[in-house]
Amino acid sequence: MIPPRASLITGGAPSCWKHTGWRSDRFVTVIIDLTPRSGGKPARLVDMIPGRSKKVLKAWLESQDTRFHLNVKTVAMDGFTGYKNAVREVLAGAATVMDPFHVVQLVGDKITQCRQRLQHATLGRRGRKGDPLSRPDVSC
Repeated sequence: MIPPRASLITGGAPSCWKHTGWRSDRFVTVIIDLTPRSGGKPARLVDMIPGRSKKVLKAWLESQDTRFHLNVKTVAMDGFTGYKNAVREVLAGAATVMDPFHVVQLVGDKITQCRQRLQHATLGRRGRKGDPLSRPDVSC
């Protein structure tokens, strides 16, 4: 059962679950209560749902009671549009935000793409180990 105090829930961080066997859907949607708790325990696992889709998250959200729907204020998730649409349809009053891990991952990917593009424009080839753009101790 979800505690009524749950005001911040992840809309599902997809995880590859390797214990399901090679024939089954290996992804699970993880639901976590991120509401701060006493005793320094900031989060707790609420549920793990087989699959990664709008349909899976929407069905789980719809199975919760009205009190739960009213208490959820913010949903943190990765950038998957299916999750955002499921939250928008079921929890109309909740704000959706990207979780910090995925923000940092997205920024890191964009920096890498920029560095690779600059490297290719400067030298006409991919970067190598000793190149200035590949070494953090050398400023360009």
